[in-house]
Amino acid sequence: MTATTSGGPARAAGPRTHMRSERRSEAIAGYSLIALPLLIFLVLNIGQIGYALYISFWDWGVRGPRELIGLENYQALFENPVFWKAVQNTLYYAALVVPLQMALGLFLAVIVNQRIRGQTFFRAAYYFPAIASSAAITVLFLFIFAPGGLFNGVREALGINPIFAALGFGPNQNWFGDSRTALNTVILLNAWTTSGTIMLFYLSFLQSIPGEVYEAAAIDGAGWWATFRKITFPLLAPAHFFVATVSVIGALQLFDQAIIAGGPGGEPNNALTTIVLFLYRSAIREFDFGFAAAVGIVLFVIIFSVTLAQRRLFGQAPSW
Repeated sequence: MTATTSGGPARAAGPRTHMRSERRSEAIAGYSLIALPLLIFLVLNIGQIGYALYISFWDWGVRGPRELIGLENYQALFENPVFWKAVQNTLYYAALVVPLQMALGLFLAVIVNQRIRGQTFFRAAYYFPAIASSAAITVLFLFIFAPGGLFNGVREALGINPIFAALGFGPNQNWFGDSRTALNTVILLNAWTTSGTIMLFYLSFLQSIPGEVYEAAAIDGAGWWATFRKITFPLLAPAHFFVATVSVIGALQLFDQAIIAGGPGGEPNNALTTIVLFLYRSAIREFDFGFAAAVGIVLFVIIFSVTLAQRRLFGQAPSW
């Protein structure tokens, strides 16, 4: 009996050891597969941040480092009024465009998530601006919002010019050429072009909500607005965090529409100068790579801080 008792655990230990060995082998194989991509990520992403931080302490020109100057690039940056104008423009843009494109994307996602005729067509149509060329769409908007463009012609045809006149906008308003309206016009442009991508993000989360939840709400007599407000919207908390994070990071990196509409100078009167455009101007036009690296590091700190604040704001995202 003693032999049987002692032999039982010994025989049982064999399969456990074998399973442990198999798991270890699978883990080694998995880590081996991701080792090279992880190394490339560390070098190209984390490494470049460290290299930019190193460059930012130097007077660095086209031919390389000239002099170690410590924090002088950062001091010059924080004393530059154009930089603070760029920060103001970027934060203003992010504060307006992110809620706007999130609301529009969620609205479109709720619509195309219904069982309606032509559902696939509407999904593709709403998403199409997101896959079109950003430069082409911006040039198109430049023509539409030009003094003699389609937008001014439509509001004249509708007879609503007196409303715009009361707001200080003439019949031939140059929407991209006026410092009061240039950035707001870019906000409308990007809210439209990015809403399709936001729609897809929300749609994927909407389709993962269990249908039993809506069936229970219908049995309780909840209307569509009560169902959306008390069930759909709260259950989309992980989607809100993900979409807000991606949208804010993209908004803080605004560059292509700004340089196409306002040129390298962010015209008119730096109304379209963003942090990334200011960085481009410092590096490409002035060849001051140390100063430009300092701009990049400050932008990284801003994005990282905002992302952490969003994580704290949304809290621990629920899962189902």
